[in-house]
Amino acid sequence: MAQRVIHVGCGGWGAMWVGEFLPANVEDDTIEVVAAVDQDPEALENANRDLDLPDERCYTDAETAFESHDAEFATLVVPPEVRKPLVEAALAHDLDLLTEKPIAPTLAEAVEIADIVEQAGARMAVTMSHRFDRDKTTLRRRIQRGEYGPLDYLVFRFTQRYRQRDEWVAGRPYEMDHPLLVEGGVHHLDLLASLAGAKCERLYARTWNPEWSDFSGDSQALVTMEFENGVHATYEGATTNAVSMNGWNNEYVRAECRDATLELDARELTAYPYDPDAEPRHTASGPPEGETIPLDDREKWMNSWLIEQFCQWRAGGEPMPTRVSENLQSVALIEAAMRSSERDEPVAVQELLEHVRRE
Repeated sequence: MAQRVIHVGCGGWGAMWVGEFLPANVEDDTIEVVAAVDQDPEALENANRDLDLPDERCYTDAETAFESHDAEFATLVVPPEVRKPLVEAALAHDLDLLTEKPIAPTLAEAVEIADIVEQAGARMAVTMSHRFDRDKTTLRRRIQRGEYGPLDYLVFRFTQRYRQRDEWVAGRPYEMDHPLLVEGGVHHLDLLASLAGAKCERLYARTWNPEWSDFSGDSQALVTMEFENGVHATYEGATTNAVSMNGWNNEYVRAECRDATLELDARELTAYPYDPDAEPRHTASGPPEGETIPLDDREKWMNSWLIEQFCQWRAGGEPMPTRVSENLQSVALIEAAMRSSERDEPVAVQELLEHVRRE
């Protein structure tokens, strides 16, 4: 039976939810969208059109929608600064929650939200969509299977040309203190942790904003990470470069395993196996001939898949890997990176999280 959902946030990125992610799960009877909410009446037109919701099931006030419909969970696609009151309102109506990232604007508030969800006995998960993209999922599965031996280290590159105001998203990112980390790094550092297969132990970050940038805050970042299982990672994130080389959904990831180098570049995954009998390539100008790895296949990916996973969890299946208690790791990575850059010193990520939990 389809699970009944109230969707909050129909403009901006929320338009993708009502136009693509939710319909994919309506079509196969995973969910039924019983109401939509947005403060902007014009944004609600997206729900009218794409979800076929009549005006009487579209609201500018979430509380009214929660009171008016017998739903089972809510999806929140709103800025993190306004999320906590909506979480509290939904919990007051016995609704589970699936929300966009990050959980909250600060680690302290994210911990507060995780605590109130636990106290309510509710389920809440966060849509870390890039971890569940097709190409990254294929790479992660190949690493986890161990067919190329143990993982040594990871390299990640995300480079964009968003230096002129509103080239990225109008307004908000250009006013943030850490736009690259909050809007991009939150996905990318989370993805590196999932590929490493362990929690991050220590992190060192340098962030800055070039003089030619229209961003108010730091738009570039270089991060090194050490994980509890001994894996290392480096991250290059940029939004003010001269050109885009590896943008959204086409990020570059290299996984150095004992028996092969795995390279993901622009959604193509290649393995370069170790050959102990090969001659050394002292002046190599590129990789040797590799083996193309076909990407895994399924009907849904990213947020569409995460909605399905959430419904399966609610129906008694395995808890989601991005449930709010686990997703605190993602928020801790971003806060650790900010603190590291500001103080110019490494940050012990798990110690930071435990410190905030005790406060």
